[in-house]
Parts: sequence; C-alpha cells; structure tokens
Amino acid sequence: MSAVLKKSELLRKEILKQLYFNAPLSLTSLSKLTQKSVPMVTAAISELVIEKYVTDDGLAPSSGGRRPLMYLLNPEKERYIVAVAVDQMVTRLMIYHISRKEFTTQKSIEINVLSDSGALPKLIAFIKENIAASGLSPQQILGVGIGMPGFVNIDTGINYSIFPTSDGNGLRSHLTKQLALPVFIDNDSCLIALAELKFGKAKNKRDAMVINIGWGTGLGMIVNGQIFRGHSGFAGEFSHIPLSPSNNLCSCGKRGCLEVETSILVMAKKAQAELESGSESSLRKLLEDKTKHPGDQFLEAARLGDPLALSILSESSFHLGKGIATLIHVMNPEKIILSGRGAIAGKMFLPAIQQAINEFCIPRIAECTTIEVSEIAHEAELIGAANLVIEQSKFN
Repeated sequence: MSAVLKKSELLRKEILKQLYFNAPLSLTSLSKLTQKSVPMVTAAISELVIEKYVTDDGLAPSSGGRRPLMYLLNPEKERYIVAVAVDQMVTRLMIYHISRKEFTTQKSIEINVLSDSGALPKLIAFIKENIAASGLSPQQILGVGIGMPGFVNIDTGINYSIFPTSDGNGLRSHLTKQLALPVFIDNDSCLIALAELKFGKAKNKRDAMVINIGWGTGLGMIVNGQIFRGHSGFAGEFSHIPLSPSNNLCSCGKRGCLEVETSILVMAKKAQAELESGSESSLRKLLEDKTKHPGDQFLEAARLGDPLALSILSESSFHLGKGIATLIHVMNPEKIILSGRGAIAGKMFLPAIQQAINEFCIPRIAECTTIEVSEIAHEAELIGAANLVIEQSKFN
C-alpha cells in the first residue's frame, strides 16, 4: 500500500470514528477533529457517501451565518457491532448498528469465569448462538468487542488472569479463530471508563477517574482526555490498595485489599449473614427470587431504602471513600464517576464517601474534584465494548 493510500485509509477511519462518537458533524468540525484540511476531509466524505457509510443530516441550525451541511453514519448501512460484557458471574451481549442503535435485545448467561473450567467454551458458544440468532452474516459485522475482568494487555490480546487457551495462542487470537470475526478485548473497568469518556459523565473531561462498582471494585483512568493504561497496560488496580483493616483474604491472594470491604459480593454476604442471625429486612423477601443474583437483590434493597442494606452500603461506601481520597491526593482529577453494575444504588453511596473524603482528604485538593453517579451505569461496559470495536476496526 502506498503512503498516500495509507493516509487516505487512516483519514477515512478517523472520520468514521468521529461520526460515531460525535455526530452530526460539519466538514469544518471534522477538519478540526481529524487535524486535516477541509479539502482532504471533503474528498474522504464524498467517497464515504458513495459507499453509503455516511449520509447528510441536512443543514445545521441557523446561527446567523451560512448554515453548514451536517453528516452522520448512515442508518441504512448494514454494519453492526457485537458487544460483550463479561463479569465474574454474568456475561451479557448486545448487537448495535453503527448508528449506535440497539439491533437486538440484551442477552445474558451465567458463567462463573473464576471457578468454571469450561467458562471459555461457554462464552464462545454464547456469542456464536446470538450472532446466528441475529441473522447477520460475518460480512455485516465489524467486529466483536469484549470487556472482561483481569490483567488484559490490549496490544497483545492476552488476559493473564482468566480464560486460559488450549492452543497456545493469546485469548484474542483464539477468539478470533473460533468466531471467524475480528475480536478485540480489554479490561472491563477500562471499557467502562471509555464509555463514560465518549458518552457519559466524563465526556469532554481531560482528567477523570471512573470507579467500577461491581462484584469487585475496579478503576478506569482518564488522563489528558485518553484512557491511561500505564507502562505495561495494567494501571488502575484500585481494589488492591491495602486499605482494609480486616485480615480477610482477597481474590488476588493478598490480605488487606480495599476490595474485601467494597465489592457487591462482600456487601451481599454481609447482608445474608445478618439475616441468618435474625435481623429483619425486606431483603429476606427479595432473596426468595432465585432468578436474580443476591448481589443484585442487595442493591435493589438499598435502592428501595432498606435499613439493613443501607447500613452495610454506608460502611462499604466509607471504605470506598478512603480509597477515593487516595486517588484525589495522587491524581488530582477534575471528576470522579461512580459507574458499573453497582451504580444502580446511585446517590446512596455519596454521603459516606463524602464523609471519608472530609476526614482523610486535604480540603484544598478535595474541593477541586466533583463526585458524580453515572447515568449509563450498568450499560457502560457494553457501550465501551462497542466503542472498542469502533476504535480498532478497519471498517471494511
């Protein structure tokens, strides 16, 4: 491929990315975002319109001058994204159109990725079944984006924590071969942060920390407007800061980790222990429904104002606030966002977190950071997985 052709392909890809994340956009806006001249952008847009990847959205609203023509990704173009959100207990899947509209309803399956030796074959079968049920051909799918817990190297496609492969290849290569589609993988907390950066509370923010409140407690870091991964790609292991006063063993094999105080699993286990000791709670009735995980039932009880659930949530939130105080001192972020599965409990986390920050954080530094609850919350990982495909795809 010649240097000129390669530059043209890179510009086309960048335009499609910008339209996915920011549409509708004018030629001038695309020129600024891609840092290419208006004539170059105009030529690339013309090609993309001919290929039906892009269509015009009419003229921009009047602002007193000449109204520019606006462009967006063509909702008629048959290109789709398979987004998969893997957590420790439940795996979810959604297929999106490139216009960001949902093409299928959300599907889920219970897979314990930490203890089930057959977790990887189950994941592959789940993805294959849902792609087949969608009726889409491989040519219509840009790729499969998968968020998952663990030490994930996005460049090599290796997860060093879960999903060992039997063929000696990295996980991404193995999945690409098994699914016969481009596959991209990343850490779940990084993808949640990516979703918040593109479409959530961190949009247009340069420095933000995104706390993933889930079965564990993760962190996605946004530094200078980009996802920060650190030297070897493993930055953000927030849950393993040694802030717990207990001697409980963490899933990482160490003791004293923040996660043993703040994860949803820990909160749910504490609530169940209280119920077994005779405490009264509306949670007792909720737990009779075996179709939902006890952790989700605990969050629902807290959201509905159950005193026992709120007491446990408050205690965990205070520990989380101690960790957040550490982040504020080290990173001085503009914003900290509570996201992920646990954000369903929303603002109920905030009082105890703020109490911890007041107690442990230098006021002059703390007052520079706002703490907010995500609006995309439980859907953030799926949105981030779709974003990953857009960022990595060749748009064939």
